[in-house]
Amino acid sequence: MPEILSQQEIDQLLNNIKSGTEQKVETNHEKEAVLFDFRLPNRISKNQLRILRSIFENFAESFSGFLVTKLQTVVNINVTSVDQIYYSEYILSVANPACLFTFDIKDTDVRGILELNNDLALSLVDKLLGGNGLGTKQTKVITPIEQRVLRVVAERVMQDLRKSWQTVDNFEFNLERFEPDIDFAQITSQSESVLLISFEILIGEQSYLMNICFATFAFDNILAKLSAQKLSSIRATKYYGITAKEVLANHLSSTLVPIRVELGISKLSIKELFEMEVGDIVRLETKISDDQKVRTGSQILFSGRIGSVNNHKAIKVTQKVIDEPKPF
Repeated sequence: MPEILSQQEIDQLLNNIKSGTEQKVETNHEKEAVLFDFRLPNRISKNQLRILRSIFENFAESFSGFLVTKLQTVVNINVTSVDQIYYSEYILSVANPACLFTFDIKDTDVRGILELNNDLALSLVDKLLGGNGLGTKQTKVITPIEQRVLRVVAERVMQDLRKSWQTVDNFEFNLERFEPDIDFAQITSQSESVLLISFEILIGEQSYLMNICFATFAFDNILAKLSAQKLSSIRATKYYGITAKEVLANHLSSTLVPIRVELGISKLSIKELFEMEVGDIVRLETKISDDQKVRTGSQILFSGRIGSVNNHKAIKVTQKVIDEPKPF
């Protein structure tokens, strides 16, 4: 964009032309030099970073739901940053000992690290084993028993990552191993860039940190798919070309619904109920030839005849019944 001159600068130029002299015009507009590091090219554009933030916000929402169920307390997870940094910088930021789980994406060269802050890891172990999460431990070393407990959490992270990345493609995240030392969790060279996603996990009144680190050198194919995405139309690839109504209908059609058959009803006094013995017969108000009611919850759906098929008790539906649900 061309620079717009002030009236004072225009007057000075006109005066210089008339006098035949050339003077340097002082301006207050100073351009800041932007540093460019040729060793760290911007593999990830701003648009891709916005899409990545959206993906990991979906992941945070799903993972927080899992923690709420397991910990039985209020859990909020926020994406604090999505950055591209040197792997050497990330290594310097990791504590020693640490709680690290390495993982990869199946059929790709992409590898990553799930980093749980030590305080978060020990708090999760305490809560998952029945404690209040406020226990203290002299050392920060994660024992083999604690590793097994935390592996359940890490495997759930892999599942939620797979779900959130379905907006791009069906990637399979595979958990590899636990590492207490970042030097042994080598996912790329120190001079390479990595994608670092940082989360703030609020459990009750306590705040913890969690990081997910990807090696970006093998991320090019995935980034190419991200470039083709639009934030306004992001949805799971397996749902492309299907309306939301059809998606909901497909899920509802595969939902299991408990069904029970009401063979009949009878009324007994408390005295008769306590005097009942093995072999006594309870007389029902319905007859053998009557149709029986098929219910789900309190609602009658069908009526049918009792019988047997291949030595199994069964009911043959004879009529569809429309019945208003009864209040509980």
